[in-house]
Amino acid sequence: MENHTEKESKTKFKDRYLAGEIDFEEIDDYSQRWGFGEEPVTLREYLGLNAEEEDAWISVGDDALKELLDGQK
Repeated sequence: MENHTEKESKTKFKDRYLAGEIDFEEIDDYSQRWGFGEEPVTLREYLGLNAEEEDAWISVGDDALKELLDGQK
């Protein structure tokens, strides 16, 4: 049986958030795990975001990204 951390590393933040499995605030934990990890992927890829979502998050902030994602639920 896989543990919680293994599942999180296999499933992107965006997928889990849209499925209602996690709260938006978990993005901070995902970002931190990416920073300490050794996966050769960008943060955007690690989180499962597209370019528009990443731009909104970087340019405007958490609320803009949350609004974009909530529109996909």
